[in-house]
Amino acid sequence: MKRLLILVLLMVPVWSATLERLSLDEMITKSTSIVRGKVNSSWTAKTGTIIYTHYQVQVSETLKGAAKNSVEVMVPGGTMNGMQQSFSGSPVLTAGDEFVFFLWTSNSGITWITGLTQGLFTLPAADGSSTDRMAMRAASHELMLDPATSQAVKDTALSMPLSQLRSRIAATLAGGGK
Repeated sequence: MKRLLILVLLMVPVWSATLERLSLDEMITKSTSIVRGKVNSSWTAKTGTIIYTHYQVQVSETLKGAAKNSVEVMVPGGTMNGMQQSFSGSPVLTAGDEFVFFLWTSNSGITWITGLTQGLFTLPAADGSSTDRMAMRAASHELMLDPATSQAVKDTALSMPLSQLRSRIAATLAGGGK
């Protein structure tokens, strides 16, 4: 029985990812759109053997790209028919949460979060002492590589007032960022 269990465990695929560490300017440049929005709903669907979670996001502000009222974002992983899959770097979003999303839309029309967790800044509710909310991204615990050296690097958290993030996006785009 023990041998059968070991054999079954060896046959289960192990999913992991190595992420390219992206600077804020790289995320701005590589993203086809950047929006501020609230997660409205989610559902899962299977493509081949992979489960994907689709999130419907109500857009309240467009910082890059064509203005839209909503966008559907696809993330690898999720639960479907009692089967759960998770992937390194894939965020799990909750309806009602608000974020600044750095997004990339493929030629086939599928929209992904740029750099997975790297391209997602939370917008916690204002504390009342300031009208300028903080945009925060936690450091990823996933294996990351520096694109210039291919060496493993540690990610760092990033936090700034939303007004400063807007200014940084505008400045990067004005300086030649796509």
